[in-house]
Amino acid sequence: MRETCPTFMKTRERCAVGRADFLRGQPPMSADHTSQLRKRLRVPVIRESRQGALLLLPALIIMAVFTVYPLLDGLWMALTDQNLLRKTIDFIGLNNFARMLSDNVFWLSLEHSIELTSLVVLFQFALGLVLAWAMSQNLPGMTLFKSIIMASWVIPVAATVTMFKFMAQPDIGFINIVLKALGFSNLNRYWLGDLTFAFPFIMLLHLWRNVPFYGIAFLAAMQAIPKTYYEAAEIDGANAWARFRYITLPGIRNMITVMVTIHVLWTFNNFDFVWLATGGGPVNVTDVLPTYIYRQSWSNYDLGYAASMGTVMLVILMIYFVVYMRVLEGQARS
Repeated sequence: MRETCPTFMKTRERCAVGRADFLRGQPPMSADHTSQLRKRLRVPVIRESRQGALLLLPALIIMAVFTVYPLLDGLWMALTDQNLLRKTIDFIGLNNFARMLSDNVFWLSLEHSIELTSLVVLFQFALGLVLAWAMSQNLPGMTLFKSIIMASWVIPVAATVTMFKFMAQPDIGFINIVLKALGFSNLNRYWLGDLTFAFPFIMLLHLWRNVPFYGIAFLAAMQAIPKTYYEAAEIDGANAWARFRYITLPGIRNMITVMVTIHVLWTFNNFDFVWLATGGGPVNVTDVLPTYIYRQSWSNYDLGYAASMGTVMLVILMIYFVVYMRVLEGQARS
């Protein structure tokens, strides 16, 4: 018969000695005997607080290596004139930040970044709510629609941009073919190369990719709201708008906070859409801070100036996050 360690023995020492006592027919060791045995064997005792610190230590080391150190190094680089074409690195203080004040492309890129982030997140939020409401209805084919709606989000960004660039081609592109069929041949153009429509086309890329994600997330939050709330509101005579305003929106507030925060950070830092679609052109009309920083780093090799612009981006996002969370906390209290 196989003997096992009694469940009340929690340490290796008690378990080993207790098993020997069990086989000899003796009663198991008491807690005092176990403590004395630990002292004789000099087994270290780790307190619970220290155990928690030891468990967190690997994650803290990884964060320090891959997050804290690059952040501090970038902040230091912003105060230098580091350039890949020079071996020497000199400390220049705030000269890089002073240089930004007279850099028109920097201010244009900053304006585009703020405009793109504000409009895209606003439209994604509004269209995501509409999409979530539509998917919550019992309409024919809705099950199939839900199963394919995320296709635009899971397709790689490079494939999405390539597809839209082909669609935007003059004469042979899908958009121009449709416009020609509708009698608007005068609108034939390369949409991503047009000074007027290039920036709205970049916004369209963001919307096409992310609106389904918003819709699915909001739908999941809506389905978690108890139906009894809506039934009680109907009994009280609340119309559809009142139910949406006082039940649905408060019920999905946490999801709205998560989605808006994530996509503000993601859109403001987004590089691949603009770079793959236009490279910041034509004539800087689609330039955003990430693409301008990239060109300063790997075209002009001016790492110090690029790091200073990255620092500005960091400060802007920190200010946004603090203000946004304060506003949400105030709304929650009221």
